[in-house]
Amino acid sequence: MPVKDLGFRRAAPALAVFAAVRLLGLTVLAGWGAVAGSSPHTLLSARWDSLWYARIAAEGYGYEVALPNGDVHSNLAFFPLLPWLERLVAAVTGLSHGSAGLVVSALAGLAAAWGIFLVAESVCAQALPGADGRRAGVLAVALWAALPVGIVQSMAYSEALFTALAAWALYAVLRGRWLTAGLLAAGAGLTRPVGAAVVAAVWVAAALARGRGEHSWRTAAGALLAPLGAAAYVLWVGARTGGGLLGYLDVQAGWGNGFDGGWAFARFVGARLASPAFAAGLGLVAGVVCVLWLYVRCVRQRQPVPLLVYAGIVVALALCASGYFGSKPRLLLPAFPLLLPLAAAMARWRTGRAAVVLGAVAAASAAYGGFWLNGSGPP
Repeated sequence: MPVKDLGFRRAAPALAVFAAVRLLGLTVLAGWGAVAGSSPHTLLSARWDSLWYARIAAEGYGYEVALPNGDVHSNLAFFPLLPWLERLVAAVTGLSHGSAGLVVSALAGLAAAWGIFLVAESVCAQALPGADGRRAGVLAVALWAALPVGIVQSMAYSEALFTALAAWALYAVLRGRWLTAGLLAAGAGLTRPVGAAVVAAVWVAAALARGRGEHSWRTAAGALLAPLGAAAYVLWVGARTGGGLLGYLDVQAGWGNGFDGGWAFARFVGARLASPAFAAGLGLVAGVVCVLWLYVRCVRQRQPVPLLVYAGIVVALALCASGYFGSKPRLLLPAFPLLLPLAAAMARWRTGRAAVVLGAVAAASAAYGGFWLNGSGPP
């Protein structure tokens, strides 16, 4: 992608805001750890999924844990790009693989903020009349950094890396950079199963371009490149497990993960509503309604179709998958297009008002991150 398309100077304020919000979250986590006697470094790099990624980076695939109920947790459930990068950073720096994961996430978080800024700037300037594109881009990044589960962006998890690849792939699509979009989509497909959302966005954009009469070998090549990352890994897992095309689904089933159209989640919410945890059930219902309302706002404000496809699939996979329900807010983290209507609305506010609101949201997010990682985790 040409340097002139990267807009680093325009994005610099957004990167600074992102870094400030993340620094606030880490500072609160450190203070919370000092009181609770916990190690922020351990919470960020050596617990829950971080341990699985670090083990893959150190030893490769093949590790699994058999549970008393017969389920098998295999590390084949985790896609390889983050462990590959952890291994590379560890080899270059001498850091542990968990610490290397923190470096990858820190850099990927900045890359994600940059990509989100460019997408938001472009969309809000063109599709949302009256919005200041650059201002909306900065606000979109601030909102993404200050999400309640924003602390995950600073963990040795794959969300920051995936969001960076997705945001830049979508920006490449908007700019008509098809080969770049295809390569980034392939990278996203090597990072998380939801890489399918990026692939679908590239395919839809390519189909729309063809429908407009834009015939180019680059468009076709980008569409062909997009699914190669995910396809390669899924086929490799199938060959390794002997399960063929369904091998990866069998691995996920061992973790209790699957796609049931949201039935398991609905039963989980219903159980809360029918129990003393009624308030928690209402909170879950309100959260789902808020996500769906934001998506409707995206549609009504005429976001580009590839963004709607991407966000729609991320939301559908997050809400309609079975498995550990506490992870659903984290699974929604890459759905940054949902924030663009809010960013566009806030771009019309006075600077002082926007700063006060974002400061309050960032502080609440930082406090929740400290509570979350020291309490009910894993995220």
